[in-house]
Amino acid sequence: MGVSEEKRALAEAVLGGMLPVLNERQRRLLCGCVARALGRGGIAFVQEVTGKARNTIAAGMAEFSGDAGNAGEVESGGGPESEEPDEPENPSKARIRSPGAGRKSALEKNPELCNLIENIILKSGKEFGNPDNPLKWTTLSLRKIAYEVSMQTGEKISQNIVSRILDLLGYSKQLNQKMQQVGTPHPDRNAQFEFINDKSREFISKGEPVISVDTKKKELVGNFKNNGAEYRPKYDPRSVLDHDFVLPELGKVAPYGVYVLNNNTGFVNLGLSHDTPEFAGASVEQWWRCVGSETFPEARRLYINCDSGGSNGCSVWMWKYALQELANKTGLEIHVSHFPSGTSKWNKIEHRLFCYISKNWQGQPLVDVKTIVNLISTTTTQKGLTVMCAVDKNTYETGRKITDEEKNNLHITYVGPNEKWNYVLRPNHQINS
Repeated sequence: MGVSEEKRALAEAVLGGMLPVLNERQRRLLCGCVARALGRGGIAFVQEVTGKARNTIAAGMAEFSGDAGNAGEVESGGGPESEEPDEPENPSKARIRSPGAGRKSALEKNPELCNLIENIILKSGKEFGNPDNPLKWTTLSLRKIAYEVSMQTGEKISQNIVSRILDLLGYSKQLNQKMQQVGTPHPDRNAQFEFINDKSREFISKGEPVISVDTKKKELVGNFKNNGAEYRPKYDPRSVLDHDFVLPELGKVAPYGVYVLNNNTGFVNLGLSHDTPEFAGASVEQWWRCVGSETFPEARRLYINCDSGGSNGCSVWMWKYALQELANKTGLEIHVSHFPSGTSKWNKIEHRLFCYISKNWQGQPLVDVKTIVNLISTTTTQKGLTVMCAVDKNTYETGRKITDEEKNNLHITYVGPNEKWNYVLRPNHQINS
C-alpha cells in the first residue's frame, strides 16, 4: 500500500520546512524518521521530495531506530552508548563526521597539483603581464589544462578542480585588450589629450556642441552572417548565405557616425557610396541640419574630435575643404582636433555609439538598407543614448583632390600643442569683415 495523500502532504511540508535549517547529520536523521513513519514506499517518497540518495535515507532510518550496528561510531556523538553526549555544549563546534571521514580533496591527494598546473601555463607561453601584478590570466581552456594534467599524472582530473586551483593561483580568463601601440608614441600625445579634454570642457560649459566623429566598419548588405547570437525558437537557427561575397544589387554601406558629448545622442549618416572626405564632411553637415541646428540654436562654434587617419584624417585637405564649405554655409566657427596615431580607441564615438550599434544588431543579417536604418535607430542604452539614422544616396567619387586655388581659400588657423592636429576654420564673412 502506498503513502496516502494526507501523509504525503504533511511529510512534504515537514521536510521542506526543516531541511534548510539542519546540519548534515540532522537532515539524514529527519529523512530516515519521515521514511520510517510513512511505512511502505517511504524511502521512495523522501528520495523524490529531497533528492537524497536511498542509501542516505536508509542509513538515517537505521541510525534513528538504533539498528545501525556500528553506524553510531561513524558519526560524532557515538550514538546512545557513546560516552560523549549527542549535543555538545557549543553546537557550532559539533562534528558532523568523525575525523578523517569524507572524500579527500584533489590537492590533499596530490599537493603538487598547483605547481603542475602553473608549469603547464608557463610552458604554453600563455601568461602575460607584469609578474608583480596580483592579477594573472591564461588563454588555455580548462579542458586543455585538465587533459595535460591527466597525461602527466595518469590520473583523471575534472575541469571544476582546475578552475578552483586557477582561482587559488590568482588566474582568470580575460579578453584581449588593445593596449600596446604600434610604433613609438608621439611625444605630444599626452599634451594633445589634455588639450582635447580642456577644450571640450570649455565648449560644453558654454553650451556649444562637441562632437566625436568617425566611419564605422563598412557592412555588406544582404542575408549574410552577422557576428553574435539572437534568441530564436530552439533548433531553429536563422539560415544565411554560406559565402560573404558582395551582392552587386545591394552592395555595401558606410555608416558615418556623429556622437554628441553634450547630451549623449548619436547620428549616423548611412552612405551608399564610397567613404571619402567629401562624404565625411557631408555627414557632419547632415547632422547639423537634422539635429545640431535645433539642439544648439545659439551656437556659434562647433568642436570636432576625430582620428588622425581615414576620410577625416589630419593630412587630408579635402576633409578640411569640406569643413570650410560647411563653415561658409552655416556661419559656424569650426574647431577640429585629431587624436594621435594609434589612439583611436579613446575617441568617444567608439565606446559611446558604435559598440552599442554592434550589440543591437548582433546575430541579425543586414538584409537591406531599411533593416540597417531600423537597427541603428533603435539603439539605446540605460544611460539614455538615442540615435538617429539618415540615408545618404549621393555618389562620392574617390581620388578627388582640391586645387591650389581651393587650398588657398581655406581660412584656417593652426592652434594647440601640435598644429598638425589642431586647427580652426572660420567662415568667409568673418574674414572679409
